[in-house]
Amino acid sequence: MLNVRLPDGSSRQFEGPVTVAQVAQSIAPSLAKAALAGKVDGKVVDTSFLIESDADLAIVTDRDADGLDVIRHSTAHLLAHAVKELFPEAQVTIGPVIENGFYYDFSYKRPFTPEDLTAIEKKMAELAKKDEKVTRKVLPRDEAVEYFKSIGEAYKAEIIASIPAGEDVSLYEQGGFTDLCRGPHVPSTGKLKVFKLMKLAGAYWRGDSKNEMLQRVYGTAWAKKEDQEQYLHVLEEAEKRDHRKIGKQLDLFHFQDEAPGLIFWHPKGWTIWQQVEQYMRKKYQVNGYDEVKAPQILDVTLWQKTGHWDNYRENMFTTDSENRSYALKPMNCPGHVQIYNSGMKSYRDLPLRYGEFGQCHRNESSGALHGIMRVRGFTQDDGHIFCTEEQIEAEVTAFHAQAMQVYDDFGFNNIDVKLALRPSNRIGTDEVWDEAEDALRSALRACGVEWTELPGEGAFYGPKIEYHLKDSLGRPWQVGTMQVDFSMPGRLGAEYVAEDNTRKVPVMLHRAIVGSMERFIGILIENYAGALPLWLAPVQVAVLNISDAQADYVKQVEAKLRAAGLRVHADLRNEKITYKIREHSVQKLPYILVVGDKEREANTVAVRARGNVDLGVMPVDALVERLVSEVAAKVK
Repeated sequence: MLNVRLPDGSSRQFEGPVTVAQVAQSIAPSLAKAALAGKVDGKVVDTSFLIESDADLAIVTDRDADGLDVIRHSTAHLLAHAVKELFPEAQVTIGPVIENGFYYDFSYKRPFTPEDLTAIEKKMAELAKKDEKVTRKVLPRDEAVEYFKSIGEAYKAEIIASIPAGEDVSLYEQGGFTDLCRGPHVPSTGKLKVFKLMKLAGAYWRGDSKNEMLQRVYGTAWAKKEDQEQYLHVLEEAEKRDHRKIGKQLDLFHFQDEAPGLIFWHPKGWTIWQQVEQYMRKKYQVNGYDEVKAPQILDVTLWQKTGHWDNYRENMFTTDSENRSYALKPMNCPGHVQIYNSGMKSYRDLPLRYGEFGQCHRNESSGALHGIMRVRGFTQDDGHIFCTEEQIEAEVTAFHAQAMQVYDDFGFNNIDVKLALRPSNRIGTDEVWDEAEDALRSALRACGVEWTELPGEGAFYGPKIEYHLKDSLGRPWQVGTMQVDFSMPGRLGAEYVAEDNTRKVPVMLHRAIVGSMERFIGILIENYAGALPLWLAPVQVAVLNISDAQADYVKQVEAKLRAAGLRVHADLRNEKITYKIREHSVQKLPYILVVGDKEREANTVAVRARGNVDLGVMPVDALVERLVSEVAAKVK
């Protein structure tokens, strides 16, 4: 008898080999109908998979994350099937699952158009409605190569030819369309009911710019219609909140071809920057950091010692002068070690905390640049703590509390904590990495937080805690980090005199809370759709006169607000008051004050809050007290 163990702890016995679909049918016909795949001993397989020995089995439906992946993978094949139906001369290449959907790359004699996309999506719906059975077959590699050559699919033949000789490959067929794939797939096309094609893009064959440019079709697919509608709504909202669009609308910054990946900050944008920087500077001070400043350019030999030259060279800008080679710093850490090394340190000096708003440059590819979110020149709220191994836990827990307070002040209270572990390309021994990773786990336990581990995603010199915040649309952003580094201090000769009078190498903790200042400001702009809280708004208050008769009073109000530390603009233009109110509302100002003859005589102002909220008439002193309190409290 063959024994199949189910997730609820029960088992089912069969006289011989049995498919996943047959097991589902034996449990309940409704489950068999809902089954998209199976999970046999932890591996996701087709419902046609034959179980030949005792195994653990879970039936995968559209309620499972694995089921959504199967839907998206199968919808990518449905896309390719539809393209071949409409454009028989098109060649299919690869079509993987990506976050929230899928894409497929095609080679075709002309560019696809938006009208083509509409036709393809319609054809996909027709093919899905036919509920064609999806079947899997296995062929020897060489036989599969010959098959795809015979039907004119040169790209598929090339992919298969790169597989080691003697291996078998799996093919999936639906309604006369055959594709190369490991699987698994849904049992029939009728399972694919909720999908939408999103956009067209270009992509080089196998990611090599020397190869042909293919056409990439992006799509999204979901188990339920409401899930897709919610996703499309978020995309629509995200487009409205695009920091590049808002940055132009609010006159915050711009880019130009003469400085690719670098930002020209305008006065209002730089004001936002200064609010973030000065806030973080105060956090440094109250948490025992000494602010430092290290050079922008350092000799290549220093980067060779740190390991950056071997592990990060392709991302570094270099220059030569007087027969010496230099690199523009991509990170601040080596400079901080040099400051540490400038004098002998004792165990009594530790922990020693350095902070720097350090400008870095990284040679990002032009295709990766994205507004102020991904640039070539950026500034980090960077810090490095030199400490003993015994001090790691206390420093990490203190940093965690500091970081969580910062995120809350900026309006983010949904934070995921993750632990990125050793990558394949790294420096240091496995024993050192074991110690570093265990130190961070211990510190996180002391913080009382739950975390997710990310194998292979640590920095080349050490593991790191990552802070991923979610914005008002539920989108995750990775911002702060805390990294334990047992390697770099020793490589650069950092030491301290221990209590027993021996020389020891300090542990170096790399930490940042907002990370890239540019990127964090972009996140803030999109989170608030440009309507920043009062304490961050570049212009906090506008004072508007109805006629010239109130001009002097407007100036008096402006002076009183400015003396209280508020950023205020007096609009004395000879324009209709409705026009001026509308213009400042579009600029998303937190408060608009309107002054007429009655307000001037009573030493009051008519107050409008953002969103056209009428707060009535207030004495100027009472308004100043209210606004100063709101700034101090960092009201969201």
